[in-house]
Amino acid sequence: MLLSIDNVTKSYPGSGAGPVLRGVSLTLGAGETLALTGESGSGKSTLLHLAGALDRPDSGRIALDGTDYAGLDDTGRAALRRDRIALVFQQFNLVPSLTVAQNLSLHARLAGRHDPARLAALTERLGLSGLERRYPEQLSGGQQQRVAIGRALAARPRLLLADEPTGNLDETTGEAVLALMLELVAETGTALLLVTHSERIAARLSRRAHLSNGRIT
Repeated sequence: MLLSIDNVTKSYPGSGAGPVLRGVSLTLGAGETLALTGESGSGKSTLLHLAGALDRPDSGRIALDGTDYAGLDDTGRAALRRDRIALVFQQFNLVPSLTVAQNLSLHARLAGRHDPARLAALTERLGLSGLERRYPEQLSGGQQQRVAIGRALAARPRLLLADEPTGNLDETTGEAVLALMLELVAETGTALLLVTHSERIAARLSRRAHLSNGRIT
C-alpha cells in the first residue's frame, strides 16, 4: 500500500467549529486513482494537505511507502514532499518570474531528477512546444494548468495530490486537461488523489471516497 491514512482527526482551535476530520481512514495503492468528493467544508482539502505533509493531524497515523509522517521533523517532511509527492491546485501556482521551461523543470531540479529528454517529451505531450520561453501571464488558463501538471509529473512523484485541478477552467478545457493528466499518471504509475465537487470528474477515476461531516461515508 502506497498511502495509508488511519483514524485521522483534525481540528482548528479557535475556529468555533467542531472537528474538521473525525477518524478518517483511507488507503491508496501505487498507480491507483481516487476521487475524494464531498460538500464544501467537509474536510476534503484538509485531508489532502495532511496527505501531502503540509499539515499535521491531531491524532491518527499517515504513512507513505511505509514512512510514518509522525516520525519526521520539518526538514524530513520537506524532503518527503520534494522527493515523493507532487501537488496541483485549482490556482495554478506557477512562479511568475520563471518561463514555461523553467517552471516545468523546477520540481524535478529540486528533487535531483531533471532529465532534459524526458522534459522535452513531456512538453510536447502537454501541447506546450513553442511556448517554452513564455511567462505564465502570457498563457491561457488551460495552458497554465498544463504547465502545473507537467511540473508535478516531471519529478516522477510516487503520489500526485490534486485539489480541484480543473476548477478554474471551462468544461471543454477542463476535460482535456483531466484526460491528459489521467493518461500521464497511468503511464508513470503515479498514484493520484484528486479532490473534486464534480460527479462527472469523479466517475473518471478508478475509485471514489466521499467525505461528509468529517467522515468517510
